[in-house]
Amino acid sequence: MVITFEELRKIKDQLPDGAIHQIAEELNLTEETVRNYFGGYNFRNGEPTGEHFEKGYHGGFVEIEDSKILEAARRILDQVATH
Repeated sequence: MVITFEELRKIKDQLPDGAIHQIAEELNLTEETVRNYFGGYNFRNGEPTGEHFEKGYHGGFVEIEDSKILEAARRILDQVATH
């Protein structure tokens, strides 16, 4: 899956408080690993998550190998939108 970095950050920025923790807990990851997925760089306390960032227009592109974190984030946003 390929998404612009701008789109990925927009999704992260729209997440409600506590969503990073919720995703991390649901997927048995550290919160820093989830933050790294959305463009963070704390690999001391979090793990890389298999994305490849390519600089370019709109912040560049992100090639995502495993979309579980993105799917969880979108599901949370859908839940917030329906309430």
